[in-house]
Amino acid sequence: MANLLSKRMNLMCDNIRFVQNVEIGNSILKYIGTKVIEMKRGAKYSASLDGCEACIVVLKGKANVYVGDKKYENIGTRSNIFDKNPTDSVYIANKDKFTITSDSNNKILIAYALTNEIKKSQLILAHDNLCEDRGKGMNKRHVNNMLGPSNNISDKLIVVEVYTDEANWSSYPPHKHDVDSDEETLLEEIYYHEMDKPQGFVFQRVYTDDLTLDETMTVCNEDLVLVPKGYHPVGVPYGYNSYYLNVMAGPTNNWKFHNQKEHEWILEREDV
Repeated sequence: MANLLSKRMNLMCDNIRFVQNVEIGNSILKYIGTKVIEMKRGAKYSASLDGCEACIVVLKGKANVYVGDKKYENIGTRSNIFDKNPTDSVYIANKDKFTITSDSNNKILIAYALTNEIKKSQLILAHDNLCEDRGKGMNKRHVNNMLGPSNNISDKLIVVEVYTDEANWSSYPPHKHDVDSDEETLLEEIYYHEMDKPQGFVFQRVYTDDLTLDETMTVCNEDLVLVPKGYHPVGVPYGYNSYYLNVMAGPTNNWKFHNQKEHEWILEREDV
């Protein structure tokens, strides 16, 4: 087992439940990390960045984010993740210190990526997300693009939300982005998963062409899947709707992927 699955935590500290805490360099990944916290009213979380950049995503509820003399108060647009509308986020530049406070219960995801560059910390409003529907038939999903090459805010970090309806496939046909070439970029990836019913689960396979890496996982609510390389499709069972947030980064800030040729034919199907 390649230790690709990070199970949800239930660590409480100062009115904060730590759901996930995968730090850069402390996992199979070397470019990215992800922290997920639930904050109760009155909670406070602070950190300083050194050698990395971050994106604070208000998954649900409201939050206040302070970066230097900047104040982003009462941000967040969803009472439930499965409202599906895009939400507010804050890009935190390398070398900046930030503080998150809560006037009510919320859930926050913080995505991290290695960088030596120093950019500008800023608010990313929900209405600035590029939203799109992808796929057809039983391969449909809704996507909220928060941070990446298209908006030129971060140095390396890419953050995307994906909603997949019951009995559909996602990240499909299987695709990968693990080499730098004219057709593909090297990007590690983390999937943070939730289901619209907490007892739900999805299946995710991570595998390479030579099958030296080949893991199929049952992924439960609030689990993380770490993708150092290879293809990484997701299957969603009947009766449960899926949400995942993708964190990606690598040596360059670009996103070009390669579909597995054996399965690319489904893109041309005419019977759906």
